[in-house]
Amino acid sequence: MHNPMHPHGKVLRFEIPAADLDRAQAFYSEVFSWHVQRVPAAGPAVYMAQTVASDEHGRPHEPGAINGELRQRDETAAHPLIVIGVPDLEEYLRKAERAGGKVVLPAQRRGASLYARIADPEGNIIALWEDHEQPA
Repeated sequence: MHNPMHPHGKVLRFEIPAADLDRAQAFYSEVFSWHVQRVPAAGPAVYMAQTVASDEHGRPHEPGAINGELRQRDETAAHPLIVIGVPDLEEYLRKAERAGGKVVLPAQRRGASLYARIADPEGNIIALWEDHEQPA
């Protein structure tokens, strides 16, 4: 079920890849005063980056603001990318391919939600997120 807290087509967050997550954490904390902390998870290390005051789910209190994360650099995320909310991930993967893009990271389950990455016709990588988490 689509979560109305994340309307489709909106930028939800950013992702910044890093080879050394501890070094990236120190940099963004020092330069921008972001609150950056590691998220305990079974998979690859992820650091949540809060750019503004947020609720317990990481949703910014300030309209128009976004938070993000620092994650391990990989072949589909060598540069910062944005994450766009969609109501049906598989449908949007098909739409991207019909429009000349390609799927570079197939759909993966992240908790109750789905995540994938596409490349646009210019080679830019964009992440897509289908949210199934319950609003607070």
